[in-house]
Amino acid sequence: MRMAVTGPGAAARRGRRLDGLDRRIVALAVPALGALVVQPVYNLTDAAIVGHLGTGPLAALALAGGALALVGWTAGFLQMATVSAVAFRRGAGDEAGAGRAVGAAYALAAAEGVVLVVAVVLGAPAVVAVLGGHGGVASAAVGYLRISSVGLVPLLVSLAGNGHLVGTRDTRGPFLVALVANAVNVVLEVVLVYPAGLGLAGSAWGTVGAEVVSAALFVWRWRTAAVVPRRPGRAELGQLARDGARLTVRSAALGAALLSSTAVAARLGAAALAGHQVTLQVWTLLALALDALAVPAQVFVGEAIGRGDLAAARVVGRRTLRLGCAAGVVVGGAVVASAWALPAVFTPGRAVQAEATRALVVCGALQPAAALAFVLDGLLLGAARYRTLQRAMVAALAAFAPLAVATALDHRLGLVGVWLGLWCWLAARAGLLGWRWIAMTGGRSAAGPPHLAGRPGAAGSAPAPGAGRAAAEGEQGDVVGVDLVADEPAHDVVADGLGVDGADEGAEALEAQVEAGGPPLDEAVGVAEEDGAGRELDGGGRAG
Repeated sequence: MRMAVTGPGAAARRGRRLDGLDRRIVALAVPALGALVVQPVYNLTDAAIVGHLGTGPLAALALAGGALALVGWTAGFLQMATVSAVAFRRGAGDEAGAGRAVGAAYALAAAEGVVLVVAVVLGAPAVVAVLGGHGGVASAAVGYLRISSVGLVPLLVSLAGNGHLVGTRDTRGPFLVALVANAVNVVLEVVLVYPAGLGLAGSAWGTVGAEVVSAALFVWRWRTAAVVPRRPGRAELGQLARDGARLTVRSAALGAALLSSTAVAARLGAAALAGHQVTLQVWTLLALALDALAVPAQVFVGEAIGRGDLAAARVVGRRTLRLGCAAGVVVGGAVVASAWALPAVFTPGRAVQAEATRALVVCGALQPAAALAFVLDGLLLGAARYRTLQRAMVAALAAFAPLAVATALDHRLGLVGVWLGLWCWLAARAGLLGWRWIAMTGGRSAAGPPHLAGRPGAAGSAPAPGAGRAAAEGEQGDVVGVDLVADEPAHDVVADGLGVDGADEGAEALEAQVEAGGPPLDEAVGVAEEDGAGRELDGGGRAG
């Protein structure tokens, strides 16, 4: 790898402005933020439209929306795992492998979507009953779910399409798709709910129409996408299914923490529950904003590990964590400063405002920990450490439980107890994931796995699908210094193997140069700076 030479004032200039790597991180994060925010804004608009129909339809929408949100959680792996697979394969120069990974995502999306359609149509009455629906509200919710099931296949195809494009560093495309699809949704709902007189059913059909438009737009973008979908093999389909199982457990554990916080708040009384809901809505919006930085972290780390460049992954990690921590401090300070005024925007009730103010102060204070947890999520997703993410999310529940139980037993702790419990949960996630990231990138392994002797992840060498897994099975995953299992993705194995002593001397020398104040490692993401002037690199991340 050739380093670009910078002038003597480069370090000072970097202190005053973002350098090339920072700018590329922000360039991916901003459209990703837009795509993340569009959906919650639409949800609020949807609730406003349906709310004018009366309390019954709005209650039915709440029940059906909760059930559909669960479907989205369980299918989210189609996006997360596809981003990592595409970024890694492209980093390794394996365009065909990236195409097969994309093909696997679309194929599994279609198959899972069909299964979910049948499950929702048949199971809607039971699901609504479990959620507490009864009478006319339950009947309306069941109807909404059954109509919405028509759009489940397009919904899952859109998740796969999002992962497809983001894995190629295209976050602008998914943002535009989300913007257009949700605009279509609002127009269809207004027309179908009121002039057409379909009521709540019109809202459901409007959502289905928007999901069809979204899927069609993603498929249409195949023409210009950097990676064209290819027919997947059994290896790609099987790996994605295994990855999906781990990421689904992770999502379930995340949902359990948030639902448990609401359950505890419900025991504190109506005012506390309402105040918790206000705070949770603010937290959700902040989480989406901070989570945008996880997108470039995932993409750039996946590419770096695909090239076999662990030093690049380390630098990307350091930059995104720095930006995330700064963002967490800024937004957290803003929430704390506005905690006394913000609740009045949501409710005129004095008691609810008082409860929400106390909770918002704690919510603001936990934002730096939240930012670190979210960015570390992205870094480890990029390295395909799905097992680590699953275990960390489940283990972090243990940090939340003590204060949650104490608050449920002693109501004097109030919402402060609930949100301090959530702070412990986020801090535990950040600590566990941070420890694993340092262990993975810090070169602690005493010896590398024998199947890595050929350096399959090195630059210019594309690992075959599942490379290393057969050897890992032979070793029973018991490799010194590496917590390896047989069905870990190939780039997960490579990431561990690159940390061995002396295995990547060029990358280590480059990292030492960066840490000593040398030029920034913009080669990690496609930019070099020479005397302050940007110079484009080739697709492999090296100077042309």
